[in-house]
Amino acid sequence: MTTARPAAPPPLSWTLLAVGVAAFFTLGLIQAMYGPAFGLFQARFGVSTASVGVIASAHFLGSAVAPPLMGLLLRRVSVRAGVSWSLLLLALGVTGVVLAPAWPLAVASAFLGGFGLGGVSACLNAAYASVGSRAVNLVNAVFGVGSMLAPLLVVGLGRADGTPGGLAGPFLTVAALCAVTFAVGRVWGVPGIHAPARAADAPSPARPVVQAALFAALIVCYVGLEAGYGAWASRYLTELGLPGAALTLSAFWAALTVGRVLTGVFAGRVGAPRMVLSCGAALVALALAMRVPALAPLAVIVSGLALAPVFGTTLAWLSQVLSARLVPLLLVAGSLGGVLSPWLLGQAFARFGAGAVPVTLAVLAALMLLFTVLARRGARAAASG
Repeated sequence: MTTARPAAPPPLSWTLLAVGVAAFFTLGLIQAMYGPAFGLFQARFGVSTASVGVIASAHFLGSAVAPPLMGLLLRRVSVRAGVSWSLLLLALGVTGVVLAPAWPLAVASAFLGGFGLGGVSACLNAAYASVGSRAVNLVNAVFGVGSMLAPLLVVGLGRADGTPGGLAGPFLTVAALCAVTFAVGRVWGVPGIHAPARAADAPSPARPVVQAALFAALIVCYVGLEAGYGAWASRYLTELGLPGAALTLSAFWAALTVGRVLTGVFAGRVGAPRMVLSCGAALVALALAMRVPALAPLAVIVSGLALAPVFGTTLAWLSQVLSARLVPLLLVAGSLGGVLSPWLLGQAFARFGAGAVPVTLAVLAALMLLFTVLARRGARAAASG
C-alpha cells in the first residue's frame, strides 16, 4: 500500500510573495505610527501627555487578542478569508481613528485596527511559515521597512491643526494600503497553509504539547531580546558615556531588517535548528561583549544581524515539526516576552546598575539557546523513534 504524501508547498516566487510584501509593509507602517502621531492626537482631542499613550496601548492590546482567536478560526476558514476580513477591520479601525468625534471612540477604533493587524499577521505568518524559512523571513523584513518609514509619513502628511484632516494623511494612507493589499491578494492570490514536505507517516513528537511549549518559550526569549535591545541598549550606551547611542540603536534596527532579507535569500542552505542554534550562541557572546565599552556599539549592531533569522526560521521550523496552525499561538507567546523583558531589564538596571543590562540580555540569549537545544532534541527523538 502506497503512503500518501502531503502536497509540497509551491516554489518561492514574487507572485507568491506579493500579498505578503504589500501586507507586511502596511502592518509595519501602522505598528510604528502611533508614537510619532501623539502630538496630532493631543491637538485633535485635547488629551494630556499622560493620557495620549492609551491609544497606542489599545492598538497593541487588539493586536495581541487577535492571534489566538485566528488560530482557532484557521481550523474552519481559509487563510484568504481570514486575511480579507482582517484587512477590512484594520481599514475600518484606522479610518475610525481619523473620523472619531471623541477620544474614547478614537481609542476603540485603535483597538479595532490593532485587532485587524493581529489577524492579518497571524494568518500570513502561518501561511508563509508553512512555505519555508526563506518566505517568512522575506515578508517580515518588509515589515521593518514599513516601521522605519512610519515616522516620516507622520511628519510629511500629518498636521497638528486640531481637525480630523490633521490625522487623515498618515492614517488614511494605511487604509488605502489595506485596499491595495486586498487587490493584490485577489490578483495573485493569498497563499494557503501547506502541510510540511515530509511523508504522512513521518513520526510526530511523542509529547507535542511539550514540544509546542518549547517553541513558545524560545519565541518568548527572542521577542524579549528584541524588545530589550530596543528599550535599553541606547540607555546602556549612554551610561557608558559613549556618543551616538541613538544612532547605534537605529543601526541595530537596520541590521535586523537587512539580516532578515539576507536570511530570506540564503536560508535554504542551512537547516532551521542549526540556524537558530548558531544565532543563540552568537547572541550570548555579543551580549557579554557589550560589557567592554570599546566593543559595545558594534556588539549592539551585530546583535541585530544575529537576531534577524530567529523569528521567521522558528516559525518555519514549528510548521515542519508540528503544524503551521500553531503559529498564531507563538505570536501570543512573543507578546509576553515583549511585555516582560523591558520591565525585567529596568528592575535589574535599578538594582545593580547599567552593567546588569548586558548580563540580563546574555541570560535571555542563553535561555533561548537552551530551549532551542531541547526543541531539536525532541524533534530528533521523534525522527529516530
